[in-house]
This record gives sequence, structure tokens and C-alpha cells, in this order.
Amino acid sequence: MSAVGWKLVYGGKTPPPGEVVRPDERLSWPRTVGLGTQHVVAMFGATFVFPVVMGLNPNLAILMSGVATILFLLIVKGKIPSYLGTSASFVAAVAAIRAQGGNSREVTGSILVAGLLIVVIGVIVHFAGGGVVQKVLPPAVSGAVVMLIGFNLAPVVASVYWPQDQWIGFIVMVFLVIATVIFRGFWSRIAIFLGLVLGYALSWVFDRVFGVIHSITPTSDTPVDHYRIDWSSVRSADWIGFPQKSLFAADGSETVAGWHAPSFNMTFILLVLPAVIALVAENAGHVKAVSEMTGENLDRYLGRAFIGDGVGTALASAVGGSPTTTYAENIGVMAATRVYSTAAYWVAAAVAVLLGFCPKFGAVVSATPGGVLGGVTVVLYGMIGLLGAKIWVENRVDFANPVNLIPLAAGLVAGIGGVALDFTDSFSISGIALGSIIVLVFYHCVRPFAPAHLREGLQEPNRIPEGRAADAVVVPGTAETQGDDRR
Repeated sequence: MSAVGWKLVYGGKTPPPGEVVRPDERLSWPRTVGLGTQHVVAMFGATFVFPVVMGLNPNLAILMSGVATILFLLIVKGKIPSYLGTSASFVAAVAAIRAQGGNSREVTGSILVAGLLIVVIGVIVHFAGGGVVQKVLPPAVSGAVVMLIGFNLAPVVASVYWPQDQWIGFIVMVFLVIATVIFRGFWSRIAIFLGLVLGYALSWVFDRVFGVIHSITPTSDTPVDHYRIDWSSVRSADWIGFPQKSLFAADGSETVAGWHAPSFNMTFILLVLPAVIALVAENAGHVKAVSEMTGENLDRYLGRAFIGDGVGTALASAVGGSPTTTYAENIGVMAATRVYSTAAYWVAAAVAVLLGFCPKFGAVVSATPGGVLGGVTVVLYGMIGLLGAKIWVENRVDFANPVNLIPLAAGLVAGIGGVALDFTDSFSISGIALGSIIVLVFYHCVRPFAPAHLREGLQEPNRIPEGRAADAVVVPGTAETQGDDRR
């Protein structure tokens, strides 16, 4: 064992066919640094896209993603190699909070509470065992919640991003569809990043060839003439420095996204809590995937993985950053390279922290044209929704059984359709929160009273549900799709 805790194997060179580099092993440091940088590129697209669409600071997001990754590795004792990037599971709830007049303080305060709840769940799972997750969140329930999160975002794409530049959005969408299907290996896993680069470059070309575009902007619902790319904030940003502080107007609205202290609103907290179900499902899927690829049983570390993710999310949101979660793209990189060394993740975390201290870099990301985000999010949000169906299919959920069919049908329509329950003039439950409550409560309440033959038909496969609110091989932050990751 080396002085830093990793055993040098295979002479520091690429592992021979059929062999792997385990979490407590490493290759030579130059190769390890290269692998760590590769992990940063793999998670880069989504880790920056989701803060932008949530109205949070992307520089702070990547800085805190590095910090969260370090904390995660320490909490799991280096047994689970993972990078914690920005979670997509909270995007729909954040959109709902902002639609109701909530500001970034209330957004991050609500996410902080969700992070602490994940920590509590992790502690329970650590002592009670992973089976408790299966009992409370069977695949029928977790799949429905993931689907709610994805499909609730469809109006955001249609009304906010796509109208800003429909043709750039269409081109980026077409590219992503082609890239994710045709590209192979590492290139397919960074398709989101490549789509962002392509869309950015095309927007620059369109500005010079076609001039201004007449459309809505992030700050105006009324169409106006404007260029697709505005780099005024890029020119004024420093090369080196701490992410900027949030600036708020007198009415509480945020004029500059940056670091800030959270505030708490019970209505908004309830909107965010369903995302916890998706995070539990995706973390369980991550641990299961790593277990299968390394041949080691990591079930005893499942609770620690939840705790690590919860601590990362709570800490990031406490300073105004984005929520975190494990990333399928990085699982794909490990599957392709057969290197599961946590040393590479320490390198990735260090690189992310360094990027976080470059405000000019963050300003470039914040200036991503709305049309580009339209093309990216129309694919990402749809995949989030369909990953809920993937959980159902993989776990053979029987929809001929009314115990599955009726609660899920009611919850999905209520959640996706925007049905609301108004308790007072200032407190109501709607959207994802209401849909998730209907699914979870009705499922568990009707099951004990169902005829015996229907209860027997509900026996789920003896496995932890896989899936995460946003990740297929190329979808960052979002749900596990291990099949493609093994090619």
C-alpha cells in the first residue's frame, strides 16, 4: 500500500484484458490524473446545464461538486468510486418554486432540507439494512416519481427555452439524438457537453450571418430584438477569484446569481421533497452498478452513500450552490476503462474546485444561449420521464394489478396535469408534490386491504430499484443505464 492509501498495480499501466483496477488501487499518477480529468469532462455538461436552468451560479455549482465529491469519498471510506455532480431531480421543483414567486434563497433552503432528509434516510439504512428502501419505495412507486419529475418539466422547455431560438434548439436536439445513438464509448457519454459546444458555436455563427433574432429572452416574456450570445458579463469577469455573491432587488428577486444564505418556506419545501425519492433510487442504482462491475458486495455501504449524497447536497445548498448526486456518465467511464480507483475521483474533485475559482469560465457557461438549452433540455427532461418507465420495465411491474395501476394513474395525472389542493390562501400542494403523495400514500394504504391474489402479484424482484432522475449513459445527473455503460 502506498503512502497515500492506494496500491500501485500492473506497473502503473493499463490493466490487462479481464482485469480491473479496484477502488483502493491505482495506476501511475500521470495516468490517474488523465483519468480524473476525463471524469470531469464526462460530468461537465449536466453539472453546468442544471444550475443554469435552475437560476443558480454554475461556478459555485462546480466548486461545490468537487467539495461534495471529496466528502462523499471520505464518508464511504473510499469504497464507492463516484463523482457528485449537479442533480436534475430538483429542476422541476425549482421551476415550480420560481413560478410561485420564490427566489434563490428559498430554492436552496428547500433543497437543504431535502439534503438533510437524505442524511436521515442514510442513517436508517445504515443500521436497518438496504431492504428498508425496497419496502418503502418499491419500483412501482419510485418509477412513478421519476416519471413525474421528468414530464413536469415539459412546459418549461416549451415556454421558456425553445421559443428563444427554435432553430438552434432543433439542431441541437437532432445532434443529441444522433450522437447518443451512433457515437460509441466515451464520446457517447459526453454527448451533452458536445451538444452544448455545438449549439454555442452555431449561435455565434448565426449572430454574424443572420444578425439579431426577434424572440423572448430569459428576462423578457415579450419578444424583442437581441443577439443570441451576450458576453458582456464574460468581459467583466475575473480570471481568478471566488464565485460572486448573490444580489437581490428590493422585492426579493435575484439580480445576480451567486453565493447566498438559504431561507425556508414550508410550501416550497414540500415541492422539493419528492426529489428525495429519485435521489434514493439513483444512489441505490449506482451502488448496485459498481458492485456488479467490481465483483464486490457493497450493500453495507449503501447507507453511507445516502449520507454522503445528503451531506453534499446540504452543504452545497447552504452556500447557495446546486444539489448533488452520483453520475451515470462517470460509471460509464469506469466501465470503459476498467479503472475504479478512487484516486482518479480525488483528482477530478481537485480539478472541479480549481475551475470553480475561475469566474470568467462560469460567466461563459452562464451566457449559454436559450436556444441551446432548449435543444438540450427537450432531450434530457424527456429521458428523465422515460427512465421512470425503465424502472417499471426492469422490475416487471404488473399494471394488470389494480393495486399498481390505480394509485399510479391518479398520481401521474394529478402531478403532470398540475392539479392543486388548496388548504389556505397561502398554502397548497400541487404538481410533483401532490402526485408523489398520492402515489406513495395510496399504494401503501390500499395494499394491505387488497385480496390475497393481488398482494401476491405485487411481490417485487429482490433487488434495489435502479434508476435516477436523469441519467442514461449520456445523461448527466439524471438515472442509471448500466447496460450501455458496459460496451
